[in-house]
Amino acid sequence: MYFASDNTAGAHPDVLKALVKVNSGFVGAYGDDPITAALQDRLRAIFEHDELIAFPIATGSSGNALALATMTPGWGAVYCHGEAHINVDECGAPEVANPGSKLVPLDGVNGKFTADSVMSSMRGRDFVHAVQPSTISVTNLTEVGSAYTVEELQDLGEFCRKEKLSFHMDGARFANALVSTNASPADLTWRAGVDVLTFGATKNGCMAAEAVIFFDPDRAQEFAFRRKRAGHLFSKMRFLSGQLIGYIENDLWLQTARHANAMAAKLARGLVAAGYRPYFPVEGNMVFAPIPEVVQKKLKDHGALFYPGRLGGTDGTDVRLLCSWSTTQAEVDKFVGLLG
Repeated sequence: MYFASDNTAGAHPDVLKALVKVNSGFVGAYGDDPITAALQDRLRAIFEHDELIAFPIATGSSGNALALATMTPGWGAVYCHGEAHINVDECGAPEVANPGSKLVPLDGVNGKFTADSVMSSMRGRDFVHAVQPSTISVTNLTEVGSAYTVEELQDLGEFCRKEKLSFHMDGARFANALVSTNASPADLTWRAGVDVLTFGATKNGCMAAEAVIFFDPDRAQEFAFRRKRAGHLFSKMRFLSGQLIGYIENDLWLQTARHANAMAAKLARGLVAAGYRPYFPVEGNMVFAPIPEVVQKKLKDHGALFYPGRLGGTDGTDVRLLCSWSTTQAEVDKFVGLLG
């Protein structure tokens, strides 16, 4: 019963098959290969955008940090939710990648923030002594498992246009948000105003692969140099691109996300039935719920793995549970059966 993280799951067999497929023969290095070119074409079709430029990269943290550094001047402020991964789980990487820039954490319900909360935190426009409002970054799914709707993103996108801010999305669990909202990839990103997407795949079936997608090609050139300088330009790029092709081929990425979301919904129903109502709406593959420590011990004694205390509660009862593409109904049933 592995509910500690979707990172604990292995790679999907179809992704591994794709890796074997691209392993034969000789191709160009550093992305100058037909596999990476094919990935570019397929992502352009998926996002309905003929000019997007995608950069394969191995980790979400490096993708976020380098994307934000490209989007934000060294004297700029990046507005994000206080619980955003870039703020609490990346060891200062965004600021290291762009010295002088500053993350400005915001409050917000269910892990989301609004244009009003950004506006109320903006200070020092054109004031030489202050960092300058530059970028917003949303996490979708959020760190508590909620999904931004198209309408919510459109509101933020319109605000960014009005205030001349750049708009970044950390999409570590983008597929889970996408199937939850039934939106199109285009509607959930560039049509709503998103400039750059860190497109996650590792948590949803890949071995180690993400992509930083620029919807405005004029913004992309600088990223190429930043990726190289930071040591994240893979010489054998085909193995990142090959994973991503296997991930999106035949809509595998949507199938794995739907399964993970369905397992989380089933888990949430079982928790509610046992009297442990989740703290937040379960809109993806993540569940936060209050489970007494004595029940937690019982679950762990029977092999359940999960994270307690992720919300910072003092009584030790808050628990985070994550489902993955490989979570089985039998695992969920066993976990729920032990709650009583």
